[in-house]
Amino acid sequence: MTVAALPVRPNADLLTLVQWLSPGFPIGAYAYSHGLEAAIAAGDVADAAALQQWVGDVLEHGAGRTDAILLAHARRPGADHAALAALALALAPSAERLQETAELGAALTRATDALRGTVSPALPFPVALGRAAQALALPPAQVIALALQGFAAALVSAAVRFMPLGQTDGQAVLAALHPLILRLAAEAAAAPLSAIGSAAAGADIASIRHETMATRIFRT
Repeated sequence: MTVAALPVRPNADLLTLVQWLSPGFPIGAYAYSHGLEAAIAAGDVADAAALQQWVGDVLEHGAGRTDAILLAHARRPGADHAALAALALALAPSAERLQETAELGAALTRATDALRGTVSPALPFPVALGRAAQALALPPAQVIALALQGFAAALVSAAVRFMPLGQTDGQAVLAALHPLILRLAAEAAAAPLSAIGSAAAGADIASIRHETMATRIFRT
């Protein structure tokens, strides 16, 4: 029996994307909590169930969905990255969220440029990731799903470090979010820019409150 050869480039491209979105990639994602630190300090997120609800809401109704749609459009051939960047910055609901998307995007651009030997202007994170992923032969929904998975994993990791939550419980929260991530990725891949909208007021207020916390571990 002959075994069909696997397509080489898509597999290599998948590894490239996983590398970009891994905790070890030098963009400093571990330093940002997206306002979650303030929510935990206030007692709004106190256990695994509350964490799953919080992260799920951010994914479905907040920056997760918004960034997924921006990423989908930034990855398309001929995308106007400058216009998408301006929109991404305008959508930031607080100073720290603006800082987060700008700094993560700039760090991603520096790191991917260093690997590719290119020089690119800095862009907000979802637009920078979409631009970098244009060269990857991967389905749009797969790129978006892995980006959402990376975002959710960063939030869960922040919670594990800041609240009484074991690593296994944290991983269980992340695993429980997989069906939501896959659905959102499929929707975002085909969504128009006009579908962008946010209804995660609690997360937005938490990011504003985080700015004035006397003691904090995370940058946002």
